[in-house]
Amino acid sequence: MVAVCLLASDFTTNLRAATPAADEFNPPLGPYTQLTAADFAGVHSFSAQDRVVLTPYFYWYDSFSGAHLDNPDGTDALTDHPPTLTGFSYRSRAWHRGELEDMMAAGIDVLLPVYWGEPSQRLPGLPVSAQPWSYAGLPPLVEARQELLDQGRHPPFIGLFYDTSSLQFNAAGERIDLTSPRGRQWFYESVRDYFSLLPPKHWALIDGKPVVFLYSATFATAHDQTCIEHLQASFAQDFGGRLPFVVREVSWNVRSDAVYAWGGALGLKNPGVASLGPGYDHTAVPDRTPLVVPREDGAFFERQWLAFLRRPARLVMIETWNEFHEGTDIAHSREFGRQYLALNRKYVDLFKQGFVPPRAVGPFTDARLLSLELTVTNRSEGVTQFDWADGVTEAGTLGGQPCRIVRASSNAGRYLYCQLAESFKWANPMDVSLVVEYFDPAEGTLGVEFDGSDPLAPFQGAYTTAPTTVALTGSQTWKTASFRLTGARFLNSQNGGADFRLYSSLAGLGVRRIQIVRPGLEAIRHSAADGLELRVVGEPGASYAIEVSPDLMNWREVSRVRLPTTTLSFTERGARLESVRYYRTNPR
Repeated sequence: MVAVCLLASDFTTNLRAATPAADEFNPPLGPYTQLTAADFAGVHSFSAQDRVVLTPYFYWYDSFSGAHLDNPDGTDALTDHPPTLTGFSYRSRAWHRGELEDMMAAGIDVLLPVYWGEPSQRLPGLPVSAQPWSYAGLPPLVEARQELLDQGRHPPFIGLFYDTSSLQFNAAGERIDLTSPRGRQWFYESVRDYFSLLPPKHWALIDGKPVVFLYSATFATAHDQTCIEHLQASFAQDFGGRLPFVVREVSWNVRSDAVYAWGGALGLKNPGVASLGPGYDHTAVPDRTPLVVPREDGAFFERQWLAFLRRPARLVMIETWNEFHEGTDIAHSREFGRQYLALNRKYVDLFKQGFVPPRAVGPFTDARLLSLELTVTNRSEGVTQFDWADGVTEAGTLGGQPCRIVRASSNAGRYLYCQLAESFKWANPMDVSLVVEYFDPAEGTLGVEFDGSDPLAPFQGAYTTAPTTVALTGSQTWKTASFRLTGARFLNSQNGGADFRLYSSLAGLGVRRIQIVRPGLEAIRHSAADGLELRVVGEPGASYAIEVSPDLMNWREVSRVRLPTTTLSFTERGARLESVRYYRTNPR
């Protein structure tokens, strides 16, 4: 999300004193407070069991002043662009109406205006239309939605995306401490003023609670549960006993109704409320480190939707509707036309129908073994390793063997991320073994977190911890470790779309080979003279019995083998004697 400059046209230097009078900074800006039950008569609410599609709505644009369209030096601030700049403004009822109609076409249930309103930017004595854009843009949006309702149509409801960047970047030049009484009131008034401008009939409600998404907690100097408690108590007092339905970003260390992770435009996130998007490109934003996630002509967006449909949440946030600076928009644009409206509608309809996509078919369908050799240029057979912000590796040599060496990242993470070929993923869930050849550099630990089924693990099981942890002793030798991954889902839910990651308590761990094992038998060759050559696939050091049956009912053991590595070939000469024989293997 772009952190914007505070424009002179948005704020005034004639602000009220920094210390609030009495218990609040300002009275409510809008008229819709002190509500009663009558104000909610006939108001629609989603239930917690409904499948709901939401999207952040950036309404800060203004073609009349150039706000959020031009950089300070006059250059184009947008990576992607609306189809026209004529009437492209938060002040325009017609513009809001057009966006609402497009959202209806795209299957959006709830729009989340991205809101920067905060107490220090309020302009005392001026009407809402003369206030900064966060306030002034809401009445035209409400008017546009009411027009559609009057025509018997069903536009999306309106929630709140509280852009908490304003806890640090605000007209007062103050970074807010949400653990203090002053900070808690600042936090609440920002939410209160927003809803005071919206008639309750337009609110997006879940179980009768108005929807409030919180952006990152990192902009506050500190926070704790008291800011949420103050929000709830004060909101109920001002809004007829209603409590907000708070959806916190994962950076908030508080309890809330639900949780999401910002960054779905880079790849599916699903910690409870899912987020996904079409790709990312902030090329037009000044002073940004280059970051591009290609759209692939819609293929990236479709993959995120398909991955989500395999493990759907009740709520999914499309990131974003129209953040043109960062190129995460699915709205009608000059660059992509209405392509992403149609794609989104296609998958929303499948989502609402409960559709679960079939598994992919490809080169690793029915494979028993995937392998990755880690060197300067990795050699992949169904497993891909990549670096991420907290998973940095470098090519090197340890113990005379080429490998990848795990280094400490800037945030102290020591991970090695991997992704599996989609055509290998035969079930949801599945049981496999992960075999790692590693260099033991010093005393510490080595473990695995995989995209699994543990409901108590972070991100709905995306970081399920394998039960085995290996003790590193500092032997300065190459070793092999096996990890059982039970109930694996492998839905690319980890950072960067990874399916699993190795973690180490220390930097300097070397990894030269990773294998994914689906224990079982593979037929290699059959001849009338020599019989049937089979390959047993399993964990190194494990014993397996090979059994045979003529009818899938009566089984007898014909051999027992102990695997020195992940595979062992075995010739079954009895295959020459019968026309039909079935084989299976069982661990012993």
